[in-house]
Formats: sequence, structure tokens, C-alpha cells
Amino acid sequence: MERLTFSCEGRIGRLTLNRPDKYNAFDETMVDELETLFASLMYNEEVGVLILDGGRAKGFCAGLDMQGYGPDIFAMRPVDAYNAQARMSRLMLAMRRIPQPVICCVHGAAAGIGFSLVMASDIRILADNARFSAAYINIGLGGADMASSYFLPRLIGSGRANEYLLTGNWMSAEEAMALGFASRLVPKEAMLPAATELATIMLSKNPLGIRMTKEAINANIDAGGLETCLQMEDRNQMLMAFAMHNPNQ
Repeated sequence: MERLTFSCEGRIGRLTLNRPDKYNAFDETMVDELETLFASLMYNEEVGVLILDGGRAKGFCAGLDMQGYGPDIFAMRPVDAYNAQARMSRLMLAMRRIPQPVICCVHGAAAGIGFSLVMASDIRILADNARFSAAYINIGLGGADMASSYFLPRLIGSGRANEYLLTGNWMSAEEAMALGFASRLVPKEAMLPAATELATIMLSKNPLGIRMTKEAINANIDAGGLETCLQMEDRNQMLMAFAMHNPNQ
């Protein structure tokens, strides 16, 4: 892969955005590679947890490469431009659909689609210089893009989420922690060790249990009510109990 690096050790997958000269900004190649990687992880039992980070770049991800990808979109036929938009946005859905919990380590700026990648992850670990912007509104587009209007209100509540989406203002690491956006704030050099520690704990659990937990979180974030939530949990727990009692079936 040109724009990503991926490795796996002890069922811990390490996915690194690898376009440091462009602040890990997204171009078509990065979209292609992420799309392919997430598809390959969907039924991959050799990878139990995925750690995502920004590697050697100055920050996690600057968003869309407006010098590369951006002008190409505006030169496309409307249907092709819509398909390109849909492919990028569906990366967020793919992250939620893969069974592996995604632990995202963020240093520096995460803007636009980079911000959305962070939000689509399951656990967020921040360096003290991490900062976030739903930058779409700043370039003349709508502030709701790449699932930002879905994830951010659910993560921090609509009051503050609306402010960030409508202004494009930056959220600091300290603000992110105060709002409950992330679970840990550590020095940059401690991010990957902290992520590895969490991944190791997860891998000590029943693999199907981890998968079912992520599935239940995904389903119940939009549950129609308590009964719907309980039905999902009851189904999963009985499935797990049966699987543990009859390991060969």
C-alpha cells in the first residue's frame, strides 16, 4: 500500500496513515486502500483489535487533499462526484461494521474526514496536542459531512456538537476530555503503549464476546427504546452462553 501501512502482531493490528508530506490528507488512493483494508478485516479472525494512528505526520489527518482530490471532484460529472462522496463517507460505516474494536491514537490536528475517522473509532486516546475541527463549513460546504452530524452529537451532546459543526472551531484535547469525547489524554509517546495495553486486555476476553459487544453498541446507540436494547443484549448473551457450553458446535 502507498498511503497506509498495516501489520499484525499477536492479533493486534496496527494501521498507520502514511502520507506524512501531505499531513495524511485523503486522496483517491487512500480511499481505495482503506476501502480494501476494511473489507479484508470484515471476516478476519487473525486480527482481534485494530490500532489506528497518524504515524510520522505532523498531525493525525488534515482532511481531504483539496489540491489533489478536491479539484478532480469538481471536474467530474455530477453522478461521478456523488459516487466519490459516497465512497468516502461509507468508510465510516465500514469502520463501524468491522468486528474488531478500533483504538484511535490522535496527535496534532484531526480535521474534516480525519475528525470523522476519529469519531468512527471505538476508543480514542489523545496526545496533549490533539485538536479537532469539523472543517467542512470552513471551505464553504455544509458542516455536516462524513457522518459528523451523526457521531458528534452522540459523543458529546447536541449543545456543544452543534457549535462545532456550525462554526468549524477547533476543539482542544482538554476540551475533548472534559466533554467525554475521548477516554485518555497522555503524552504523545505514551499513546501506542496505552493502546496496546487496552488491546491486550480485550484480546484476553472471549473473541465472540468482544464482537457481540461492538455489535450491540452499534445497534443500541439508535435503539427505539429500552425493550429493543434489552432484546439485543438478551440475544447476544444467550448466543454466547450456548457457544461457551457447546464449543465444538
